[in-house]
Amino acid sequence: MHLHVVSFNVPFPADYGGVIDVFHRVRCLAQQGVKVHLHCYTYGRTEAQELQQICEEVCYYKREMLPHHLLAKRPFIVASRCNNALLERLRQDDYPILLEGLHNCWLLEQLRSESKRTIVVRAHNVEHDYYANLAQVEKRWWKRLYLRQDARKLRRYEPVLLKADAVLAITEADAAHFQEIGCRKVVLHPAMHPYDEVISQEGTGNYAFYHGNLTVPENYHAAEWLITQVFANTQYRLVIAGKRPSQLLQRLVSQYDNIQLVASPDDNQMQQLMQDAQVNILVTDQPTGLKLKLLNSLYCGRHCLVNSNMLAGTPLSPICHVADTPQEMKQQLAVLMQRSFTQEDMILRSELLSSYYSNVANIQHLIEIIF
Repeated sequence: MHLHVVSFNVPFPADYGGVIDVFHRVRCLAQQGVKVHLHCYTYGRTEAQELQQICEEVCYYKREMLPHHLLAKRPFIVASRCNNALLERLRQDDYPILLEGLHNCWLLEQLRSESKRTIVVRAHNVEHDYYANLAQVEKRWWKRLYLRQDARKLRRYEPVLLKADAVLAITEADAAHFQEIGCRKVVLHPAMHPYDEVISQEGTGNYAFYHGNLTVPENYHAAEWLITQVFANTQYRLVIAGKRPSQLLQRLVSQYDNIQLVASPDDNQMQQLMQDAQVNILVTDQPTGLKLKLLNSLYCGRHCLVNSNMLAGTPLSPICHVADTPQEMKQQLAVLMQRSFTQEDMILRSELLSSYYSNVANIQHLIEIIF
């Protein structure tokens, strides 16, 4: 079984939502005997030798981040990935193709009419909704203008998915959307992740924990909201961890004795912070896709306190505590900071997660679809 996988970025290190899903899908495919021919665009990330150990071959292509792509009819995330060298490489055989994201669907346009080979698209979001929501929290006017413009382009471009043999939706809500627009076949394919079992610790911790890529406006906005609306003027400790926090966030945190910022922790440190926390607290303005950090928290952490948007389109509400206003958050914290995480909590969590998010079951289903 040979399979081309075209990734929107280099999926190692697997340190943010989208590439976590890609990397562990590739890893699990290889474990099931699939010979993966991985194709990656490089921008902001370097070539990764670790990928050579699990793939049949790894090829890298430069993403063309040129200003004139902003004026193209295609969305910028697509126009900047139109690469003829990759197209010619894919034409050299008839292996099935897995395209990661709408980002790579220029290849679907080019190849669909040339052969009957299987072409499957992994939809990481309903992209136009994702971009529209990003625009709402973006404070820089020029970035907000770009996001709104590309949200419109993404909506117009989305029907390209009707050319795919199957669209792999990450949540039930996304699956319903792709069925509604008329995609040929829509399959619920939950997010892939690093865990084979729940490794949460029983007992209690003494702080709440928020984590995310702090260079992303959505995550910065969430951290700012938690600081100013929930944890300011309370006795509860909050630890925030993530990649490259801005000076603005560092100055905000420095105003509060009960709030600590951990900048760019490595994977082991991040996992330890999740496990040791009493409450993993996650909020988002985006009711789109699945937040991989929620799965991480459920597999590693104790109590999970989230807002409704974090759970949108998922079956995870029975193992989370939900609060949407600052007052509701404080009320839940008052209870959860005193409540031990028990063996019964572990069993309930393990049963639900294994039903929906088993890497082995989900990758075997994917192999059946592709081959």
